[in-house]
Amino acid sequence: MADIDNILLSHLDGTGVLRLTLNDPNRRNALSEQMIGCLQDAISKASDDKAVRVIILAAKGPAFCAGHDLKELTAARAAADQGRAVFTRIMTACSELMQSIVNSPKPVIAEVGGVATAAGCQLVASCDLAMASDAARFCTPGVNIGLFCSTPMVALSRNISRKHTMEMLLTGEMVPAEKAAEIGLINRVVAADRLSQTIQELADRIASKSSHTLAVGKKAFYTQAEMGLSQAYDYASQVMVENMLDQDAEEGIRAFLDKRPPAWGDG
Repeated sequence: MADIDNILLSHLDGTGVLRLTLNDPNRRNALSEQMIGCLQDAISKASDDKAVRVIILAAKGPAFCAGHDLKELTAARAAADQGRAVFTRIMTACSELMQSIVNSPKPVIAEVGGVATAAGCQLVASCDLAMASDAARFCTPGVNIGLFCSTPMVALSRNISRKHTMEMLLTGEMVPAEKAAEIGLINRVVAADRLSQTIQELADRIASKSSHTLAVGKKAFYTQAEMGLSQAYDYASQVMVENMLDQDAEEGIRAFLDKRPPAWGDG
């Protein structure tokens, strides 16, 4: 795939792993309106592309993502409405992007090699999996500038405990990678020189599974997470029944019993 407006690089390898790389290091890969649009377009296209099996979200430079572009938001205050229309448009677009990542049938893995702050931390929390280098740090610093990180709060509170979420939101302090792994914001910490390779190996393992089964499972995971216990079991049981009737489930079980590799039909 070609570069998208140069601020988002896109590469699809032969195994179906799509690497999207934020490429605006001079602005610390901020979620400007343009960057949000590029990411939304890339995620939407990848979600519908049968050639894409797994998505890796990475970044160039020392910062993974610094959140919203504060200079862009400040410039909007010059408008007659003091920026309300622009603020509304950008916050809505950003929220839609985060939901697109969650709702995509493709597993999305964050590769965090640097600092992820505010909406950048939200971006990490919105991904299905996340690994970080030992140099990575995370924070929701809005409280330090009079702007509570309310939208990052949504993703954070769905990934880590309320107490840890509130500590990050109320203090705005940096959380080192090891602590982020301890509280469940990321899966694990990897040495910087092995981060990309480790994530590629993980993505390849996931890409080797039935893409249909992964899509069924990802949707079911996020759907049941919003339900009560009894409703969640009723829903998950129905999903299991339908999944059992799928071609790939029949093939996978036969392959297991026959002690051979499965030949996925992705259906």
